[in-house]
Amino acid sequence: MKATGVVRRIDDLGRVVIPKEIRRTMRIRNGEPLEIYVDREGEVILKKYAPISELSNYAQEYADSLNEALGLAVCIADHDEIIAVSGIAKKDLLRKGLSSELEEVVSSKKSILINHDHSLDNDGRISVKNSAASPIIVNNEAIGAVIITSKDQTNLGDLEKKLADTAASFLAKQMGAKS
Repeated sequence: MKATGVVRRIDDLGRVVIPKEIRRTMRIRNGEPLEIYVDREGEVILKKYAPISELSNYAQEYADSLNEALGLAVCIADHDEIIAVSGIAKKDLLRKGLSSELEEVVSSKKSILINHDHSLDNDGRISVKNSAASPIIVNNEAIGAVIITSKDQTNLGDLEKKLADTAASFLAKQMGAKS
């Protein structure tokens, strides 16, 4: 584990402040839930809580099914990283951060069609031509997104957008059933 060189004291209420540099690096936002673990050596581990990651196997099966039916690439993401990929090399996208354009889909809670060259990941390595993206919303909170995309000139339209909406709604219902 990397040492950060930052020391914080626990206050009277048992709270500790996570330094701004670490929050920025780890993309931890105000009000975002964290999981707390204690490992065998007694170290306390804070991990960003991503509720949709509980459904990652299920999300992968759904992405595979959509890919088979449409012949288009499908990605399913939590609020800031891709957790399921089908139709594009998984090693290139799995666990990569979302591009800022796709992060905006999640935060805006609105489905969109993107009909220009854009990146799926925050590194800008995976460029695609068109995408239909729909946020996964549980209890009025956006927890991820379903992205149907094309690397070629295939135009995506209302059908792909509705399929992304349907997939997002279905995964949201599954998340609601788990809580």
